[in-house]
Amino acid sequence: MNLSAQQEVLQKLLVPIANNIAQQKHLQAIKDGMIAIIPIIIVGSFSLLPVAIKNLLGEGSVADFIGAHLHGLTLASQFTTGLVSVYAAFFIANALAKSYGISTLITGVSAVIMHIILSAAITDGKLSTTYLGAEGLFTSIVSAIITVEITRMMIQRKLVIKMPASVPPMVMESFLALLPLTVTVIIAAVISVSIVALTGQPFPQWLMTILAPAVDSMDTLPAMLIIIFLTQLLWFFGLHGPAITSAVWVPFAVTYGAANIAAWGAGQPVEHFFTFGYYYALLQVSGSGLTIGLVIMMCFSRSKNLSSMGKAAIVPSCFGINEPVIFGTPVILNPWLFIPFVFGPLVVTCLCYFAISTGIVGHPIAEPPGFLPPGVGAFLMTLDIKAVVLVAVCLLLMTAFYYPFFKAMEAQELRKENMVRDA
Repeated sequence: MNLSAQQEVLQKLLVPIANNIAQQKHLQAIKDGMIAIIPIIIVGSFSLLPVAIKNLLGEGSVADFIGAHLHGLTLASQFTTGLVSVYAAFFIANALAKSYGISTLITGVSAVIMHIILSAAITDGKLSTTYLGAEGLFTSIVSAIITVEITRMMIQRKLVIKMPASVPPMVMESFLALLPLTVTVIIAAVISVSIVALTGQPFPQWLMTILAPAVDSMDTLPAMLIIIFLTQLLWFFGLHGPAITSAVWVPFAVTYGAANIAAWGAGQPVEHFFTFGYYYALLQVSGSGLTIGLVIMMCFSRSKNLSSMGKAAIVPSCFGINEPVIFGTPVILNPWLFIPFVFGPLVVTCLCYFAISTGIVGHPIAEPPGFLPPGVGAFLMTLDIKAVVLVAVCLLLMTAFYYPFFKAMEAQELRKENMVRDA
């Protein structure tokens, strides 16, 4: 079977699967909701910078000042990453409700109420927020989906209070949500009390016990290799790889990132690898396929077409936007670039995992903003200058990987250009 036939077989196999994932409302709502809380996690992680500065200085007047006022200086983290699952419940429910065409705002608030009932506990008149942070993110998914599905089912079956058309829309929506909210609260209370009575554990802890094998497996090298391979393979066939695969891995990555931030802020060991920042600042730095080396080579190519494309793509590539080179070169269905584009990032994934697992580079302890130049995001994510060196090594390695295939593609482009010129 030649390469063209293999590509056709893979395309027929992958496209239906990718379309099914893209059309699955619950997966997309979870992905959209988790991505929506990334800015909150970024703010929360950077509010812990005083801890890093204090640890860096060790002793002195500045360190003593930070230590004396640490609670106030890091207060924002308690209300951002410390309550991140509450925000996740709202945004996931909001996204799912929107896909069903029902009221998003009230449904989102209903999901928050259910999540707090399932996750929070009141002891001696005090509300415990232990499971309202990263530990409750998977509970927030359950809360959001159950809330929206109850609301949708009751609206479809007309088990709601309908007001006359003359009533203002906001009042109408409030009464429309009354019965679904009542049912949601009752179900949440029954689940919460029942799980504690049967297992002796609060619902979030019980849920994490059930999900532990799946949660732990996503933070392993084999899982990362599968995610990167599928992402690159989908891109090669013209499908937006990250947009499709992220529906599966984003909930885990965001959970890991929030857990790392919370652990580091509390002075506890940081354990997780595969965070949102880890994916974009290391595994896919400069864009899917780590193509900035390829773009630089194109800038200096003797081929006018490749040179023009490289010069057009170099600036976006420096900020992690490489759609111009993927669609413009194109990388899509380009037999010359199949091997380095699909398999090269797998080598980088192994290298990054090795560097962090052996302690050469620190674990992710913050979520950097997106679209930063290579190395900047990695440093902000780890507060380790060696992460910048790791990015440089990864990009040099990928450039070397692309080089022989690029030269073969360039030779073909030169022949085409010569034929056009001589015609």
